[in-house]
Amino acid sequence: MGAINSGPKLATVLRRPFRCVVCEYALFWSRQIKMNTGGAEFLDLAWANRSATGLICARCGYVHEFAGRKRPELWTERKGYPEADAG
Repeated sequence: MGAINSGPKLATVLRRPFRCVVCEYALFWSRQIKMNTGGAEFLDLAWANRSATGLICARCGYVHEFAGRKRPELWTERKGYPEADAG
């Protein structure tokens, strides 16, 4: 598992601005999260499990998990969302 990246960031999912599903806040910390399975844990192979991207809401702490090839993209709050995708 990776460490939390420095500073909360804006996120887009499928190139659309993303907000927390609990509190609707727009800033998130991100980290890689292992999607552990019982079999791999039992065989001491947890390191081989797939990873997901976790977006952790900077306001309420809710963890949103994204697995697969379409991962969220992160943007600095200062620069904002990409111009073409803002609306």
